[in-house]
Amino acid sequence: MSSQNDAYGAAAVVAPSSREQWKLLVVDDDPAQADLIENVVHGLPVQLHRATEKASAIELVSKLRPELVILDLIIPGVTGMELLEKIQDANPACDVILLTGHYSTDSAVEAIRKGAYDYLTKPVSVERLRQRVAQWIEEADSRERAASFEAGLVSAFQFEGIVGRSPAMREMFTQIRRLAPHFSTALISGETGTGKELVAGAMHRLSPASRGPFVVCNCAAITETLFESELFGHCRGAFTGATVDKPGLAEEADGGTLFLDEVGEMPLPIQAKLLRLIQNREVRRVGSPRARHVNVRIIAATNRNLREMVAEKRFRDDLYYRLAMVEISVPPLRDRKEDLSLLSRHFLQVFSNRYGKPELRLSRKAEIALARYSWPGNVRELENAIDYACMMAQKPVIEVQDLPEQLRAGAKTWDMPGQSGEEFLSLEEFERRYVLHVLEKVGNHRARAAEILGIGRATLYRILSRLPGR
Repeated sequence: MSSQNDAYGAAAVVAPSSREQWKLLVVDDDPAQADLIENVVHGLPVQLHRATEKASAIELVSKLRPELVILDLIIPGVTGMELLEKIQDANPACDVILLTGHYSTDSAVEAIRKGAYDYLTKPVSVERLRQRVAQWIEEADSRERAASFEAGLVSAFQFEGIVGRSPAMREMFTQIRRLAPHFSTALISGETGTGKELVAGAMHRLSPASRGPFVVCNCAAITETLFESELFGHCRGAFTGATVDKPGLAEEADGGTLFLDEVGEMPLPIQAKLLRLIQNREVRRVGSPRARHVNVRIIAATNRNLREMVAEKRFRDDLYYRLAMVEISVPPLRDRKEDLSLLSRHFLQVFSNRYGKPELRLSRKAEIALARYSWPGNVRELENAIDYACMMAQKPVIEVQDLPEQLRAGAKTWDMPGQSGEEFLSLEEFERRYVLHVLEKVGNHRARAAEILGIGRATLYRILSRLPGR
C-alpha cells in the first residue's frame, strides 16, 4: 500500500495549506471506487468522509459542511445532476467534482453551468484526479487567504469613509487632500449614486471648517417658491405662514460648510442670490432689510453638465466659474471595476452585521453576476443590491437567487461565451473562452479575474499561457 501511495504522491505536490485539513466527501455506491479515491488523496491535507446514496450524502453535506465533494454521476434513485443541485442547495459553499463513465460535451457544459468545479471521466486517471484535488486545495487556500487579506483591505483602502483602491479613486483622494485645506467654493460632478456627498463630507472634515457644521441642502427637493426662504431664511410676517423668524441653511452653516446637492436644479433667481453669498459672505433673510455676515465654505454637487446648461442659459456663467474654481469629478462604478470586490465586501460587512448574519459571503456565481452587471446606479445601486441580498439570504452564502431581479435576469439570460445555435465546445475550449470573457469584463485585471473565477493567480497564468498569442 505504501508504494501505491508513494506513486500517487508523486503525481502532485501541494504547497503548505492554510488549514490542517479540508473536509472531502466522496459520494459513490461502489466501495472499490471510493477506496481508490481514498488512496489517491492520501497525504493531501484532507479529511475524507463517504456516502453511498442520496439521503446520506445530503445529510453529511448539511452536517459536515464539506469544502469539496467528489460525486459519481450514477447514484441509485437520483441522477447526478439532480444530486449536484441538492448538494449546492444544502451547502452552496462547497465545490463538486463529478465523475462519469459516459462523457459528452453536452453534459460537461451542463455540469459547469450548474456549478460543478470539474467533470472527470471514469475510469479515473489516479494522476489526473490527485492533480485536480491538489489544484483545488491550492485554489481554496488562495481564496481563503485572499478573503482574509481583502477584509483587511477594506479598512486599508478607506479614505474618510470612501472605499476605493483603483487608480481613479487614488487620484481623487490625492486631489481632495491637496484642495481641502484651501478651498472656499468647490464643485463636485458625477453621475447619480457615485458618492458625491461622501466626497463633500471628506472635503469638509479635512478643511479648517471641520469644527463647524456640515449642512446639506438638497436643491432638487425644494420647491421654487420656498427656495429663498429655505436657503436664506425669513422674518416673521414676510409671507403667509411666516409666524416666527427663521434662519436659513446658509446661516446654520456659519463657521462650517454648506453642501448644495444637485445645484443644477436651483432656479435662476436663487442662483443670483447664491452668487452674492459667495462674493460678499452675507445673507439677507426674506422680509429683512439687514444683511447678515456668514463665514461659510460652499460645496456644490451636480449630476448634470453645467457647461451645457450655461450655454443654454439655464445656469449662470458667473456662478459656474466661481463654483468651478475647484472641481472634483467622481468616477462612475463602471470605470472603477477594480473596486467592485472591495465595495461588495465593505457593504457585506455593514449589512450582514445589521441583519445579524455576520458570516455572510458571496458565492462565485453571485460574484460573477455582480462583475457582469453594468451598474447604471453606481455605488448606491451596489449598496442597495448587497443590502437586499443580505436581507434575503437564508444561508451563509449569498447565491444569485438572493440578488435583486435586475442582476438575476442578467444571470439567467447570459449565453456561454462563443457558443450559439448548435455549436458545442470542448470543456477545455469552454474554459479558455470563459476565462477570456471574465478578463474582458474586468478590464484585463488578472487578480480580480482570478478571484471571480475562484482560482489562484498561478492557475490563471497557466490557463493564459496555453492561449495563442499569450
